[in-house]
Amino acid sequence: MKLSQKTQTLFDLIQPAVAVCGVELWGLEFLPQGKRSLLRIYIDRPDAEIPALPAGFSVPALNPDQDVADDVVDSNAPDEQLDEDAPETGRGIGVQDCVNVTHQVNGVLDVHDPISGEYILEVSSPGWDRPFFTLAQMQPYVGQTVHLRLIAPVANRRKITGLLKALENEVLTVEFDGVTVTVDADNIDKANLVFAPV
Repeated sequence: MKLSQKTQTLFDLIQPAVAVCGVELWGLEFLPQGKRSLLRIYIDRPDAEIPALPAGFSVPALNPDQDVADDVVDSNAPDEQLDEDAPETGRGIGVQDCVNVTHQVNGVLDVHDPISGEYILEVSSPGWDRPFFTLAQMQPYVGQTVHLRLIAPVANRRKITGLLKALENEVLTVEFDGVTVTVDADNIDKANLVFAPV
């Protein structure tokens, strides 16, 4: 689960701009695609008490005594009318967070120009099937189902979907199809959570 040098450079450059918006940089993917590259940024709220909703969705917290109609925000209203002092805990990532981060990151990228040629910038929450970029991100999800794409096969498989039983000393223990295997962190190309509704 190592970042390429280009991805690490972009991460270090973008992270402070994301932090200014009151969210954290969960991870990023840089995909060179000929003349037009794709930079996909995942943001999360470190103090969120609920998992983030799928990318592009947010649900405001409702007061049980409040009418649903009272909670509707006029999308044509100026940004100043939004209550910026409202508590953020448990809210997850909303559309306005993505807009704020897009604005900040575009400014940084325009100044430093780290990407040659044209690129598309996407900003979203990690969603329910969140990708993992570090082992520390995976630790809270021990006991849940993960999908791993491996560099070298383990148990004759390069793709494993199973229960993450443990994560210790850079080694994951995963159970699938009645078999328990260990996977070295350096052997993981990509990893993500597999959302299973309760």
